[in-house]
Amino acid sequence: MIERYTRPAMGAIWTDDNKYRCWLQVEVAASQVLADDGVIPASAARDIATKAAVSAARVAEIEAEVKHDVIAFTTAVAESLQGLDGEPSRWLHYGLTSNDIVDTAQALQIKDASALIRKGIVALAAVLKRRALEFKHTPTIGRTHGIHAEPTTFGLKLLNWYAEVERNLARFDAAAEDMRVGKLSGAVGTFGHLSPNQEEMVCERLGLKPAPVATQVIQRDRHAAYIAALAILGSTLDKIAVEVRHLQRTEVREAQEYFSEKQKGSSAMPHKKNPITSEQISGLARVLRANAQAAMENIPLWHERDISHSSVERVIFPDSTILADYLLAKTADLIDRLLVYPERMKKNLESTGGLIFSGQLLLDLAEAGMLREDAYRLVQSHATRAWKEDLNFGDEISRDPAIAKLLSPEKLAKTFDYTRQLGNVDAIFARVLGS
Repeated sequence: MIERYTRPAMGAIWTDDNKYRCWLQVEVAASQVLADDGVIPASAARDIATKAAVSAARVAEIEAEVKHDVIAFTTAVAESLQGLDGEPSRWLHYGLTSNDIVDTAQALQIKDASALIRKGIVALAAVLKRRALEFKHTPTIGRTHGIHAEPTTFGLKLLNWYAEVERNLARFDAAAEDMRVGKLSGAVGTFGHLSPNQEEMVCERLGLKPAPVATQVIQRDRHAAYIAALAILGSTLDKIAVEVRHLQRTEVREAQEYFSEKQKGSSAMPHKKNPITSEQISGLARVLRANAQAAMENIPLWHERDISHSSVERVIFPDSTILADYLLAKTADLIDRLLVYPERMKKNLESTGGLIFSGQLLLDLAEAGMLREDAYRLVQSHATRAWKEDLNFGDEISRDPAIAKLLSPEKLAKTFDYTRQLGNVDAIFARVLGS
């Protein structure tokens, strides 16, 4: 991922230097377990643990010649052990195959990346919860198909996002836990050189679980589920951003991204304040969704292993985790500093002269004795005329004798009172947040 979207802590996880440190960590754990079982000399395991070293630059030099990254890695590590008594490099990578190291070490990187992403999800949820409570009873118009529907509150919008982010957290936790696995079962997964117990001991040292069964590779349904969880998370962030973009439109102006004093929105139009953060979130979420498709295509591999997935994962795992980390921080900041305009919300809510209460009027007329179909035709005729002729719907209704016969002015006032339809907001919040 380009530096523009890479936060330092997450970017550090995916450097070549850190990758090879993780590979060496697996080699060290394997040598220690084998030494404990008397398979290799204890002195060799100690030397590998304390004196083995590797640099990405040296691995790259060797790989340029041998065209195999794991061989280049083991050669570079062996060089750091040259000249030591007992030639400990003889016992490096003993009984292992390439993906015993690569897949297990990748799990370590993903575990570290997941910790950062989880922190970001929790932080976003906290911001959404706080602002949902802030605007819990702030009335605004609800829109269906982009058209004014019935009243809601701005707090309910935020609460909905909070609940969805909480579902994302549960989904992500499950996917991250499924990725917390290693394997050291050999070239085709049969434990031809190490035992299942030794694999378990190595994984335990690394804070991983052993894959119950594998080929040379850990099966990629786990990886696809993980990337898919990030894609769904990205789509939730996209959903939030799209709503902000709509609410910031000039003719709506109910909410707006924070715009700093020295910020400029357009090279040509000085008045512009554009929702650039929200648009960036929407754009980068597309990359996450595209990566999910690539991850799913990695599931079918030839027989016990091919490397068609490897090149893909060199891109999608760093890019997806880096983007998720970046987008979570961006979205949390967007919501934290979001400018909200309750008076504009109220003005928009009232802009149609009461049309948004047509459903309540229909119910009140039916309750008062009018057949529902008759009430629907009557209310719709008034609504259509008020819309076409730019009339006040409430005024037109109050002058209709058929309605006045059934609904007194006091009852009509109750029909057009938006607080009546918002009487269950507290109950909804209690459902989501608890008492």
